[in-house]
Amino acid sequence: MPKNKPYDPSSQDLFKISRTGVELFMDCERCFYLRYKKAVSRVSGFPFNLNIAVDSLLKNEFDDYRRKGEPHPLMIEASIDAIPFQHEHLDQWRFNFTGVQFKDTKRGFMWFGAIDDVWIHNKTKKLIIADYKATSKKTEVSLDADWQIAYKRQMEFYQWLMRSNGFEVEDEGWFVYCNGKVFDNHFNGQLSFDIKMIPYQGDDAWIEPTLDNIKTCLDSELTPSANANCKYCKYINNINLASK
Repeated sequence: MPKNKPYDPSSQDLFKISRTGVELFMDCERCFYLRYKKAVSRVSGFPFNLNIAVDSLLKNEFDDYRRKGEPHPLMIEASIDAIPFQHEHLDQWRFNFTGVQFKDTKRGFMWFGAIDDVWIHNKTKKLIIADYKATSKKTEVSLDADWQIAYKRQMEFYQWLMRSNGFEVEDEGWFVYCNGKVFDNHFNGQLSFDIKMIPYQGDDAWIEPTLDNIKTCLDSELTPSANANCKYCKYINNINLASK
């Protein structure tokens, strides 16, 4: 995301925080505070270019069926009674630096997040949030790992953003999970995937109190204590100890 100026409680402008910023707060309040209050970010990792490529290819496919007003074959296979949703702001919703935005004038923030896709249920006419994931592992993909709570919160935050913009949204979202097959006998310049459609029943009840806590955190002049489970805080602490 573009580098914001450090958070200023006295500013009249809405302060922008992305969905990944909210997830950073959930992961480590100290790292979050340093990022947004002191403009000191964690060291960035390398981009997952293969994942980005899979995202783009899936979007192209679903957009083809969106133009036709028809369900994607994956939706039919999973018995999802919906079609890809058409909306004039879809490109904006998908763009990382704009995304779906909500102007939270009560707290003084603009929350945003870039979604992968939105479908619309044929009967209820409610929106369905869809998120694309890509990996490569021997076992079948699932949402059972502890660290995948971040995926679930991601889905719920997108659902909350759309609801905050006045849309009716189904609690059930879908992960389109692509698992690269690395055990084929031949490569031939092509990487094959097994694609699994995984439903997830979202619950965004955690979001409003979390946003209140974020405001309290940023309004404070006290830097939060280091998170004992944060690898970044551990690294900095070890550097400081080694430097003495």
